[in-house]
Amino acid sequence: MKSLLAVTAVFAPVSAWAAEAPAEPYPWMHPMMWGGGWYGMIFGPLFMILVLAVVIAVAVLIVRSLGGPWYGTLPPHYPRPSRTPLDILKERFARGEIDKNEFEDRRRVLGE
Repeated sequence: MKSLLAVTAVFAPVSAWAAEAPAEPYPWMHPMMWGGGWYGMIFGPLFMILVLAVVIAVAVLIVRSLGGPWYGTLPPHYPRPSRTPLDILKERFARGEIDKNEFEDRRRVLGE
């Protein structure tokens, strides 16, 4: 019983001091953020959007670096660099896409 009285005597002033509330909850702060005015309401959301954009950009960079190379919509086969227009014309003639007269006309236009 004596120990309970001793604990109460020690903590009673602390709890009474904690129960006191100042007249103003935060006397060192101005009512509006950053010294008051409308700019606190504008810069707050803009800063939040900026931070969110940075977080998303970092996440995208991390995912891309872990994902390996990305080829996008490139065709799977590249045309041979040694193919000339005459080679293409000969292939079309061989496949039957054009007839002999059209082949000869186009070959003359190409200069051979």
